[in-house]
Formats: sequence, C-alpha cells, structure tokens
Amino acid sequence: MKRHAKITAAVAFSLVSGLSVTACGTSGGSSSGGAGFGAATTAVVNASDATGGTINYVLSGTPESTDPGNIYYGYEWDFVRWYSRSLVSFSSAPGNAGLKLTPDLATGLGQVSADGLTWTYHLRPGLKFEDGTPITSKDVKYGIERSTNYSPDVLPNGPTYFRQYLTDPDYPGAYKDTSADKMGLTGISTPDDLTIVFHLQHPYADFDYLATLPETAPVPPAKDTGANYQSHPISSGPYEFQSYDPNKGFTLVKNPNWSAASDPTRKQLTDKIVVTYNVNANDVDNRLLNGTADVDLQGTGVQASARSKILNTASLKADSDSALTGRLWYAALNTQVAPLNNVHCREAIEYAVDKVADQTAYGGPVAGGQIATTVLPPNIIGYTKFDDYNAASQPHGDLAAARDQLKQCGQPNGFTVNISARTERPFEVNAAQAIQQALAQIGIKTDILEYPQGQYFTDFAGVPTFAQQHDLGIIMTGWQPDWPDGLGFFSQIVDGRAIKQAGNDNLEMENNPQVNSLLDQAAANPDVNARTAIYGQIDKLLMKDAVIVPMVYATTLLYRNPKLTNVHVSSAYGMYDYSTLGVKP
Repeated sequence: MKRHAKITAAVAFSLVSGLSVTACGTSGGSSSGGAGFGAATTAVVNASDATGGTINYVLSGTPESTDPGNIYYGYEWDFVRWYSRSLVSFSSAPGNAGLKLTPDLATGLGQVSADGLTWTYHLRPGLKFEDGTPITSKDVKYGIERSTNYSPDVLPNGPTYFRQYLTDPDYPGAYKDTSADKMGLTGISTPDDLTIVFHLQHPYADFDYLATLPETAPVPPAKDTGANYQSHPISSGPYEFQSYDPNKGFTLVKNPNWSAASDPTRKQLTDKIVVTYNVNANDVDNRLLNGTADVDLQGTGVQASARSKILNTASLKADSDSALTGRLWYAALNTQVAPLNNVHCREAIEYAVDKVADQTAYGGPVAGGQIATTVLPPNIIGYTKFDDYNAASQPHGDLAAARDQLKQCGQPNGFTVNISARTERPFEVNAAQAIQQALAQIGIKTDILEYPQGQYFTDFAGVPTFAQQHDLGIIMTGWQPDWPDGLGFFSQIVDGRAIKQAGNDNLEMENNPQVNSLLDQAAANPDVNARTAIYGQIDKLLMKDAVIVPMVYATTLLYRNPKLTNVHVSSAYGMYDYSTLGVKP
C-alpha cells in the first residue's frame, strides 16, 4: 500500500519483529477482586468518571526539574502533562493504541510542504493559560527558544532536536536574544496567533514526533523566570501549581481555565495531586502496598523486597503489571577516560560483564528484563538481532576473550577506573556491583561512586569535565526512546553533535562521523524501510566501537493501587499513563 509521508507511531510499532507491549505473564483474577496480573497493559482498569479526592505520588530523590523545557526523565515527561500541553501528544490508551499520535494544542498533525522543509501547525482557538490569558503561537515558539535546545547554560536538561534540525542553529537562545520581542529564532515563524511554522535544514519525515516534546509547551515570556520557572510553570493543562518546595515536593490543584472540550487526552477528575520527594525507594513500595501512597512517580518498578512479595501473593499480583518498556539498561564506557580511550580496553569490559548477574540486579527476567546483546531493544524499529560479545552463548562472561583484549590494549594485568550510579536506584547500584565483581576477575579494579538522580546529569555523570576529572569510565544509566524508532532512540545518546557540557546524555562521548552521517541519512529519508535498515547499521557500529555495554531489555513490575481509576500502561512512556488517573470516591 502507498504510505503517507508521516508514519504514525501506531503504524511504526506494528512493523517491529513480533513483539508488543504486553504483560510478562498470564492474566487472571484473584479472590481480592484484582483485575489480574498484566491487565493494565492491554486494557483500562477501573474505568470511571468519578471526581474528587487526591492522588498521592511519591518519589525517591528529587526530579531534575518541573520546568517543561528542562526535563528528560521519562517519568517527568509523563507527569508534566498534568500542567502543560504540547502541540501533539501520544494517545491516552492501552497497548499499541497508546503510540498513536494525536493533536494536542494543535488542531491536527503537521502539514508538510512539498519539499519537506516546512511543517505547519494551527492552534485550537480559545486556549488559555491558568490566569485566563490566551495561548498564542508566539508562546509556543518562546517555549522552544528558552529550552535546552538554545539555552543550555540556563536550562541544561532535555533533547536538542530543534537546534539540530531547524534552520538558524546558531540562535543564542531567549535569554541572550537581543531582538525587541525576544523572538529572533528564524527557524520558527508565527504568521498569526494561531499558526506556527517550523523551517527545516533538510526534510524530516517524522517531524510530528518532535511536536510531542515537552518544550513545545507554551510559556508566556512575561512570566518566565529562567531557572526559577520550575517553582511555578504557568499551566496550559488541567492542573496548576498551588505550592512548591524544591526539597519536599509540590501540590497541584485544578486549573479553572482548562477546557476538557479542547483536550483529547487528559482528564481532570481529582481535586488535588500531591508529590512528595526524597522517600526511600523501599519505603515508596511499602507506602504503595499499604495504601498511604498511590503512585511511584519514577515508574521504573518496585524494589527486590516488594517484588518478591507481589509475585508470591496472589492478591497483590492481581493488582500489578509487568510491562515491556522499550528501555535499555546499560553501562556507558566513557571514551574520554584513559585507558577506555582504547577500543580494546572497552572490548575487554564488553566480554567480561556477567549478564546474568546484571539481569538479577535489575529484577530477573519477569520484573527486570531479558539479557541484552544490542543497543536497540527488540520492540524498537530498527532492531537487528546479533551478539558480538557472546552475551547469549556465554551469559556469565567470556573471560578468555576479555583477557585477550586486555593484552591488545596494553593492559594485560588490568587497570583502575570508577563506576557511577544513582543513589536512589538500588537496582542500578546492585548492577554496578555486579559489574565490579565481574571485572575484578580480569584485574580491572573499580570504585563505585553514587550521585543523586536529580543532579546525575546536570552536575555529575552528565558533565563531561566532571566525569573525566573523577575517572567515571563506566557510567550506569538507562534509556527509553523519545519515540519508538532508531532515531528516537539513538539521537541524543550517540550523536557526537548532541554532546553537551551539562545535562549530557551521550555519556560515552561517542563522536563517530560514520554514526553521525547515518543518523542524518535516516532523518532525511522518507522511506521507512530504508530508515529501518540504517538503524541496524548504526547499532552494529556502536557495538564495534564498544561504547555501550547493553545489559537488559527492560521490563518493569508496577503495582496498581486498587483505589486508582482509569489505570493503563502507556506504551509511549513504559509506565502508567498519569494524565487520565483518578481515585475511587
């Protein structure tokens, strides 16, 4: 059949090799009345329009920010939709339907010019901010101008797609813009208050995916306080900020100027949403299970103790879901830290890592995921099955091959390097310890340095100078695609042009001209099959460069509080869809 120039996420996902986001286990009810294990991966559990009550979120540690233009964790992108709207959204629906693109602020998906170089969106009329002022196309443009794309010194977190793809990549950002109206970015034009036009350097068939990004949320220039904007982002969504404490959390209440008639994805059911920071990860689980908290904001699954309790208690298991997320848990090998600037030293680590121990650290095959041999997970478009380092045939590590690589890199007795991990993520620290033990067998000595997740990328592992100065040669992390194809997965973590001096996600500092060129070819190619083939080529190049140690294609065990309504797993975010939740009266 003849395909439209813009492949939708739902169509794209159907091309993947036979895998979909489903429960890792069989569904079934229980004496508790639970909907069944995995029910929310394919259906909406406790569907209801009941109003009132409070949803209590808890979080171990703190988030990067609450500013839509300064966030990059998946849970932040999921949650921010409570108070901000982008041009386009993923549908709020279970299963593959949750990957379908739907207009949000815009009246429809983008209108692309014949040459593929301009994309036009029209805003819905009558949209308002929380204070009742109209939302205009200039507010959307300003939100992008002030974001990480152009103002990384003020707002360091987030992707840089707009700067990479739009004309005028040297625009200095809203805070350095000397034009009278601070609207000097020529890569975006606003011919009227309801029209916004994006001008591209080269055609990009999937530009609608960029329109889903949180930095397309409108920001009124007069209310922008720079780095302090996170204390009260001006709402365009169903809830607005009532209070905010950077160390304790914040509270949202209903935004009276939001209109359900103009919003196809969100609900405004509860009276209040409360988020509490700095709760110990195990205490997060305890609160969920005893009903004093409703949602683990982080959305990466329960810890070992709760995992065992849930999987071995029928009533609890019936209120839980194990979902394939599209996330890869991995270790980035920093090419700027000696001796990992030598590919053979990196290959030694690739061969030596015990993938079974890593899988166990992340929760085992049901709650953690399957052993990974590639950078792209199997449910991402472009996945190609291969195993360059014998992870499938020798999952406990190929120590003989690892020692041979040490000889080739001039370090036959091993070397010393540090491993970084996020303090509030016990499974990540456990995985770092598993790597430490495996590498010790071939003489590689490591110390594990832990850093808080809220500043992991802005102040520590994601700051190249800090990582180099502290010998962070092995950086524990995970990645879920910004959209479910190879470009959405690779662009920010392996493109050398995406390296930032803070908030960096290319932790391995990969800057292979061949990889960069292939990414450009994929972005400009309108043929989905050609793009898919390119993603496989990139994956093989990355493994040849040995810059990423893929550990687990992630699944996550989520507990579904029985009092929550409208619960389903979002295939776009790999966790519960936060934008439609309510609570039983």
